Amino acid sequence: MDCNKIGKLILSLRKEKNMTQKEIADAMNISDKTISKWERGLGCPDVSLLNDLSHILGVNIEKILLGDLSPNDADGGNMKRIKFYVCPSCGNLVNNTGQAEISCCGRKLEPLIAKPEDDTHNIRIDEIEEDYYITIPHEMSKSHYISFVAYVKYDRVLIVKLYPEQDAAVRFPKMYGGKLYFYCSQHGLWVKEK
Repeated sequence: MDCNKIGKLILSLRKEKNMTQKEIADAMNISDKTISKWERGLGCPDVSLLNDLSHILGVNIEKILLGDLSPNDADGGNMKRIKFYVCPSCGNLVNNTGQAEISCCGRKLEPLIAKPEDDTHNIRIDEIEEDYYITIPHEMSKSHYISFVAYVKYDRVLIVKLYPEQDAAVRFPKMYGGKLYFYCSQHGLWVKEK
């Protein structure tokens, strides 16, 4: 651990939050002299204080210990770069288009890798009025089901969350081109080019 880097990061985050050393110290039940010592690189926060410091500054503990918050390169928000994450504990769905460190239920999540549809995981698309009616012939039990379907184009994403014991069917407005993603609770992420 580099106490100078950690101190500089704490200082910049404190100023970003428009907080004084005393305000942070009071929130953590410690002396403002301790905060001053950290910011000058004369010491590092004790492990027992990192969780509170993380919440107050709004930064992951890992980033505090590294003393670095390197910004991501701007990607222009192109949805074709979308990544999906699903928490193995609670099933929470998260997506992003750039570099990110995603965590849920205390676990760091890795982006899902989409596989091309196959004989057991496939989508049927019918046109009804101005919509695509999408059906997925798949089991929808509590232990094995399609969790979501997403229609992704370069400038937008439409996501429909599905739940066990309902039909694996959704309607999306027609948008020519793009990809359809769907997530099986046991076999992962699948994709079909539209």
